[in-house]
Amino acid sequence: MATTFLAKTALGVAQVEPALTPPTVKPTLPKKPKLGSGRSRDRKREIPEGLWIKCPSCSAMVFDSELDANLKVCTKCSHHFPIGARERIHSLVETCTFEEMDADLSSVDVLKFSGYKGKLDRDRKGTMLKDAVVTGVGKIGTHQVALGVMDFSFMGGSMGYVVGEKLTRLIERATEGNWPVVIISTSGGARMQEGSISLMQMAKTSAALAYHAQRRLPYISVLTNNDYGGVMASFAALGDLILGEPGAMIGFAGPRVIKDTTHAELPPGFQTAEFLVDHGLIDAIVPRKEMRDQLIKYLDYLTTGKKNEN
Repeated sequence: MATTFLAKTALGVAQVEPALTPPTVKPTLPKKPKLGSGRSRDRKREIPEGLWIKCPSCSAMVFDSELDANLKVCTKCSHHFPIGARERIHSLVETCTFEEMDADLSSVDVLKFSGYKGKLDRDRKGTMLKDAVVTGVGKIGTHQVALGVMDFSFMGGSMGYVVGEKLTRLIERATEGNWPVVIISTSGGARMQEGSISLMQMAKTSAALAYHAQRRLPYISVLTNNDYGGVMASFAALGDLILGEPGAMIGFAGPRVIKDTTHAELPPGFQTAEFLVDHGLIDAIVPRKEMRDQLIKYLDYLTTGKKNEN
């Protein structure tokens, strides 16, 4: 310790406290970096979101652009992802031949159901659709057809009065023009927010198809995942030819409801498209990538007699 010293001041002599020597500083070693830090973490952050999609069937990571190019079908296991109505139309019709009908029709909250208007507004903004179906006339191969395609992303593809009205107008126009009808459905059923109004669409669309059948004009129904409720109980099950996509879940009530009602174990694969083909409800299962070519073949066959009559 340093020696104390005296300092003279104006008031006298004051003793200054002894000065302290600075403590000895021990050298510190650099800490080992944690795992996942540094360049590897920075590189992980640079990967854009939405670049890869995990397949719910085989758990494979599929490149998003590759999935789009494959019509939203997994390149590893052929699982069929949901696909939008306009994407599906683009995959089926000849280029620049589709003319949309009733594009301005959109549902309104007639019954003032709680939260319905807000849900409609959100789905219209998110899907860029006015309602859960797109209808129009176009060519599949050489055949002029009336085509209706439902979109599950708009309120679960539920059928309200706009969906029923658009499909009815489509069928009636096809009857007048002597055209086949092709409807691709995906739905959770009738739209509960519209009450009995939505249930009336079951009878309306079915009646339009009955008049269409009287003219001996073909109607092909394509069932995709999911297809339930009032849609399946009406126009979706009335096709002269009923097709299904692989793995599609199809029925009126869900498996859990049926199991709870019947108190019986359901057979394996119950309500899948494959199960329904074996039991006679569906005529054929057609993969999405083959749908256009198969529709052309079916239309060739179903319209042969009609062409000869004309």
